Amino acid sequence: MRAVVFDRYGPPEVLHIADRPVPEPGPGEILVRVHAAGVQPFDTAYRGGRMSWAPADFPGQTIGQEYSGVVERVGDGVGTVAAGDEVLGSAMFRAAADLIVVPAGDAVAKPATIGFPTAAALVAASQTAGGALRELAVTAGDVLLVHAGAGSVGTVAIQLARLAGATVVATARPENHDYLRGLGAVPVAYGPGLVDAVRAAGLAPTVALDAAGGEAIAQSIALGVASARVGTIVDDRAAEEHDARVVRAGRSPQRLAEVVALAAEGEVVIEVRTFPLDDVVRAHELVESRRGPGKVVLTTVTAGS
Repeated sequence: MRAVVFDRYGPPEVLHIADRPVPEPGPGEILVRVHAAGVQPFDTAYRGGRMSWAPADFPGQTIGQEYSGVVERVGDGVGTVAAGDEVLGSAMFRAAADLIVVPAGDAVAKPATIGFPTAAALVAASQTAGGALRELAVTAGDVLLVHAGAGSVGTVAIQLARLAGATVVATARPENHDYLRGLGAVPVAYGPGLVDAVRAAGLAPTVALDAAGGEAIAQSIALGVASARVGTIVDDRAAEEHDARVVRAGRSPQRLAEVVALAAEGEVVIEVRTFPLDDVVRAHELVESRRGPGKVVLTTVTAGS
């Protein structure tokens, strides 16, 4: 089997494809042939050595957190899925590969109406956005300010908040404003003029989700959002400084399944930009550039649409 690996911390160029032994599913596990694997800022930070709590195992450290694919074999005691089932889910530090082993209980059924790349694109964003909105108690009548609204987490958060009855204001580069409008958000530009731009839109945020970092928390509070209703998934230091909240929700197959069901009904959409597994360097470069909306996904040669 082929897997994306790196032998030292560094820029995207440290990534390469290596042959690895085919893993065997143990009791309660399944072997999945990966069709698509998401790429997220977490992956670029891990590759760059910025995750001190999770040191890499060199040489040949694998990478990737999100997958979709088809079950090839099941281990002893697995009765929830069978060979041939299409699934998606989380797989810490190993999803960018042809074959992976995951706990059967962590896998979520992939609806036939969702392609493999879209399914992989939804994995982390759905769990993170859904968990954050629950922790911030976003409901009908709220005005939610989403920083970095065009990213994958922002994309899902906007739509879930809208489905809950909230009004959404979202920040992005001007070239992504049409994308935000298509999701149902009022777009505003990043930068020092953000506070004035939100006020000019005639909206007063009551809750804020920060997926951008930097001045986002301070700007949210300047707009009148109570610090207890400002949540960040990226900036722990700013959260501590302003007494805001870190809302980095853990993985939850149930939460993922809820969003996937909405996607199957067309209630949640996400723009996906795909790269072949061999182009993993370019995929990481694009994620680090923070340009373009939606999600970057790696596909294998057998990937579906």
